[in-house]
Amino acid sequence: MLKKGCLIIGLLITSLCNSQNIESELATIFESYQLMGMSVWVNTPDTSEQFHFGLRDFDRDLPINAATKYRIASVSKSVSALGLIKLYSDGLFDLDDDISEYLDYTVRNPQYPDIPITFRMVLSHTSSLQDGDGYNPFLQGTFNQLPVPNISEVLIPNGDYYTTNMWRTETPGTFFAYSNINFGLIGTLIEKISNERFDIYMKNEILNPLGIDGSFNVRDITDINDIAVLYRNNGGWQPQVDNYAGVVPEPPNIGNYTPGTNGVYFGPQGSLRISAEDTGVFLNYVASDGIDSSLIISQTILQEMKAIAWDYNGNNGDNYFGLFNRWGLGLHHANTTTGDQICNLGEYDSFIGHPGEAFGLVSDAYFNTQQNISFSLLINGIWNGYDLGENSSYYTVEEDVFEVLCNYFQDTLNLSDVSVSNTVLITPNPSTKETTIILGEIITPISYTIYDSKGSFQNSGMLHTKNTILDISALSRGVYFIKIGNNSTSTTTIKKLLIK
Repeated sequence: MLKKGCLIIGLLITSLCNSQNIESELATIFESYQLMGMSVWVNTPDTSEQFHFGLRDFDRDLPINAATKYRIASVSKSVSALGLIKLYSDGLFDLDDDISEYLDYTVRNPQYPDIPITFRMVLSHTSSLQDGDGYNPFLQGTFNQLPVPNISEVLIPNGDYYTTNMWRTETPGTFFAYSNINFGLIGTLIEKISNERFDIYMKNEILNPLGIDGSFNVRDITDINDIAVLYRNNGGWQPQVDNYAGVVPEPPNIGNYTPGTNGVYFGPQGSLRISAEDTGVFLNYVASDGIDSSLIISQTILQEMKAIAWDYNGNNGDNYFGLFNRWGLGLHHANTTTGDQICNLGEYDSFIGHPGEAFGLVSDAYFNTQQNISFSLLINGIWNGYDLGENSSYYTVEEDVFEVLCNYFQDTLNLSDVSVSNTVLITPNPSTKETTIILGEIITPISYTIYDSKGSFQNSGMLHTKNTILDISALSRGVYFIKIGNNSTSTTTIKKLLIK
C-alpha cells in the first residue's frame, strides 16, 4: 500500500500529516475489505492516537467509537495471565510448583505420571494439554449443566468429558501446543488461590487498578450499548455473539458455584470485553514494568513474564503454520521470523502481546520495548472472510494494517522530537490540568501557540518568564503541539504535549 506524500514544509506539519495519512490509509483498508467495524490504537514515545471505522451494531446503526468494547478473543489470555502473575508476585505460589498442590485432585499427563504440571508450563502452553475431543463437549456442559461441571472432568481419566487426546504424547515442559484448556485451568487456579470468582477477581485486582472500564462479565460494563456485536457474513451480516440490543442480560444461572470449580465459565481464554485504548493501557503497563500504576506487581516478575519461556527450534512444538515461534508467560513474541512478521525484520525487534480470533472478530495487541511503540487492532466482522496473508501467517487484512502502522512508526520515530531547539522543556508531559514551559536560553517575552493533532488552532499567548505554568484543563485528551516563537523571531521551537 503506497503512502501519500506530505507536500508541506515544516516539522509540525509533517507530523500532523503523518496522523492524517494513517487515518486515510486505515479508512481505505476498512472500505476495501468491507469490514463491519474496526478500531486501531497506536502509541509511540510522543503520541497516542486512535481511529475508529464502521458499526458496532448493524441493526441499530450504532458507530464504532472510542468507548466501544470488543470481545477481544484470545488477547484475553494475556490479561488472564497477568491475573495469575499478580498472585505469584504476592508470594502465593512459585512458577515451578506443581499445580496439583493448589487443587483438590492430581493433574498429570497419564503417560508421564511422575512429572508434575507446573504453573510455568500452563502459562507457556508447554503443559502437554491440548483441546482434544473432550473439550467442546466440556464447554457445552459448562454452559448448560447444573451444577457447573468441575474442570477435572475433562482433565482426569474416567472424568465425564475426558478423552485420551486431551493430553499430548510429548513430555510435559518440552513441547509447545497452544490451547484454550490451559487458560481455563489458569482461571480455575486464580479462583482456587484467591478464593474469588474469576470475573470478580480480575475486575477488582487487575482491571480497576489499571483504570480499565472492561470486564469478563458483560453485566459489569458501564453501558451495554458500548459492546460491539461480532458478525459473520452468512448470506448477509449475521450476529454471532454480544447482540444485546441495549438490554443487559440476566445474571447467569450457575447455582451455588464454588470458586475454583471451573474458571472456564467466565472466559479467561477469550471473553474479555474491552476498548482498543484500554487494551493499550494493559500493553503499556506490561511494557513499562508497571511503572506509575496503582496495580502493584514486582517489576522483576513482570520482566519474568515477558522473558522467553519457549523458543521454537524446528521440532519442539506446533508453531501454528509459522505464527507461534516464541512465547513468554501468556505472551506471544512476534516479529522473529517471516511467519510472525509485523514490521521489517532487522529494523524492529520483537513485538510482545497476543493475537485473537473468534466469532468473526480478529484482534491483535502488541508492544515493542526497544522502540517503545505499541498498538491494538480490533475488527468485528469482514464481508468476504479472512484470507491467509501473503507474507506471513497473519491474515491479509492484518498485514495491510501492519504495513500502515509500521510506516507510521518509522516516520514518527525518525522525527523522535519535533523540537528544533533543546532549550525548551515541557513538564509534566503527559499532563492533565496544567503544564510548565521552561525556556532555558530563549529570550522573553515570546509568543506561543497551541494546535491540536490535526493542525487546528486552540489558543495562544505570551511567555513573559523562563518558567510559565499553562492551564490546559479546557483541552480534551489527545496530542497537541506547542509552537514557541513565530516566523519573525530568531528562535522557533515546536514541542509535543500529550494530555491524558
